[in-house]
Amino acid sequence: MILDDRNTLVLVGDGRKALFLRQIGRGNKASLAVDQVLQDDNPATREQGTDQPGRTGTGSNGRTSAIKETDWHRLGEERFAAGLAEMLYRRAHAGQFDRLVVVAPPKVLGDLRQAFHQEVLDRISREIPKQMTSHPIEDIARMLRE
Repeated sequence: MILDDRNTLVLVGDGRKALFLRQIGRGNKASLAVDQVLQDDNPATREQGTDQPGRTGTGSNGRTSAIKETDWHRLGEERFAAGLAEMLYRRAHAGQFDRLVVVAPPKVLGDLRQAFHQEVLDRISREIPKQMTSHPIEDIARMLRE
């Protein structure tokens, strides 16, 4: 298994859900157990309501420009990642883990990397760019063994 006898935490997350997993047992009898689950209610942008895309006023040349519509869902995902990063910083600072394995889709992984404090970055032992939050724990454990 990717985990060893050290105090390792596994974060399996996406823009809405985060599973914190820990290894229980050792060797061939090792498995993963859920340590904590966080879920954010972040509906699609169309469900969050939005105005029509705006337009800027005329400039000296008499032209107008469109303003890009805000992606509220994406902003919610970024806020969720920032919240996870803050929680992991507090947990690292409290000595709750020595190593961190992060499993998340590429966009979320990028959001997390930008939000992680150096103390958390120093503890990351592996990053896996996959969407696994909806998979059973056994599938996640099998993937970590590969």
